[in-house]
Amino acid sequence: MQLRNFHLPVLFTFFLLLTACATTDDGAYVAPISISEKIGGQWSAISIKQTDELAKAAGETVTDLGLSRQFSFISFSINFGTDAKNNPTSYTVTGDAPALIPVSGYWGMPNLYPNTDTSPNEIYLYSDQAKTKKIATLTLSSVPGLLDVFEFKLTRRSNGVAFVSYTYRLCKVNNE
Repeated sequence: MQLRNFHLPVLFTFFLLLTACATTDDGAYVAPISISEKIGGQWSAISIKQTDELAKAAGETVTDLGLSRQFSFISFSINFGTDAKNNPTSYTVTGDAPALIPVSGYWGMPNLYPNTDTSPNEIYLYSDQAKTKKIATLTLSSVPGLLDVFEFKLTRRSNGVAFVSYTYRLCKVNNE
C-alpha cells in the first residue's frame, strides 16, 4: 500500500514536467476582418424597397413598396472601392434604377468594426475626397458573412424627422 502511494506523486510530477515543456504554435498574427473589407467591391441589387417612415412612426399599417416593380428598372450596381489596407476610398453607382444615391463620391465609416453597443454600423457618403462634405448616410441592416449578401437603408429626413426610407438588398458581383 505504501509503495502504491509513492508512485502516484512521482507519476503526477513526471506528467506535469512533460506537459510544461510542450509549446503550442498559435501561428502568425492576423488582423481582424473589418466591415469595409467585407463590403468592398462591386454589388448588384436584388431588391430595392421604399417604406413610408411617417406612417410607420404613427403606428399605421405600412406596406413596403418594391421599386423594381414600380419603375421597371433593370439594374442597380454600386462599387465600394478600398485601398490596399481595405480602407474606404471612392464609390460609384451604375444602372438605371431611380437616382436616390449620388452616382459617385467617396465613402467612409465611423467604425470599421461591429459596434460594441449593438447599434447598426453606418456608411457615410461624401462629395469630396477629404471627406468633409457628407451627402448621405447609409445604415447597415446586415453585413456579408457566409453569404455575399448585404443590406443597407437610406433614410430621407426633413427637420430631423424621417419621412421615407429605401432599403437596398445587394449581392456580390464576382469580377474575377
